[in-house]
Amino acid sequence: MNFAIIGAGAWGTAFAIHLSRLNHTVTLVPRRFEQALAIASTRENADYLPGIPLPLSIQIGHELTPVLMEADVVVLACPSQAVRATCERVRANLGLATQLKLVVSLSKGLELVTHLRPSEVIAAVLPDVTVGVLTGPTNAAEVARGKPAAMVLAATKNDAFLAEVQAALSGPTLRVYTGDDVAGVEFGACLKNVYAIAAGCCDGLKLGDNSKAALLTRALAEMVRVGVALGAKAETFYGLGGFGDLVATCSGAWSRNRTFGQRIGEGAKAADLIAASKSVVEGYRTTESFAGLCVERGIDAPILAETYRILYEGKPPAEALTALMMRGLKRE
Repeated sequence: MNFAIIGAGAWGTAFAIHLSRLNHTVTLVPRRFEQALAIASTRENADYLPGIPLPLSIQIGHELTPVLMEADVVVLACPSQAVRATCERVRANLGLATQLKLVVSLSKGLELVTHLRPSEVIAAVLPDVTVGVLTGPTNAAEVARGKPAAMVLAATKNDAFLAEVQAALSGPTLRVYTGDDVAGVEFGACLKNVYAIAAGCCDGLKLGDNSKAALLTRALAEMVRVGVALGAKAETFYGLGGFGDLVATCSGAWSRNRTFGQRIGEGAKAADLIAASKSVVEGYRTTESFAGLCVERGIDAPILAETYRILYEGKPPAEALTALMMRGLKRE
């Protein structure tokens, strides 16, 4: 199968390596021309996935028209706030893309202002293609190195081609399940980054295992409540795209969102960390988007609300913890 991966951050690069390992035709398309040149010449993504060589079978592209002309599946591996602009670039170069059957999003976040999920943005800009979402508890470096993992692929159309893509993505090191709750897997992928920041704050404050376990348990309950209120299925959040991703992102030393929260718990300012970060911390903007959406819809999400206050109002994490602990008591 022919895959075009647009976006050469850590995850896009790792996924290209995975697909190449399965003998698919893979073209990786960095956003910047100079990045494309560097990766093509060194066969390494030194900026985002250093130390892991890219197989020679992975083509490095930049011009979208020839890349899209051969693609069966386009994989969008860009930050959530760049999905619309990336889709507009794709649309402008779709003229000869006669084989394209599916656009898959790897993005995890809501679009600011509109609060749209990545799949909704893709569908709005590219209305004539089937849209899928691939998510789950996956660290880019581990996937690139071939360590075992599992993910879920949900799509707006569950047809024979989706089963073909499921088989094409799966192999000895990655097992892919399919689902039909696109909203649920996207909300889970978004929200786990918010709660990973909160978990990181716990680590930074050195609160211990009891506190973090309690936080994750209540975060899962809140994730379900928020997701169901927004139209998702409750059971989705107990799967790979919800609970699985939550556990991995809140506990992994590699997690940018958890590390970001840890630095804040240790006393750093969120805005300073964002300004100095080379990689996108998706949970930062996602917290802003979901906080606005929950207020707009009247959804009770106290952990999310306190995380927003830490990130955007400068509330000390210890004070946010006290506010959560002193809320009115109730049944579980």
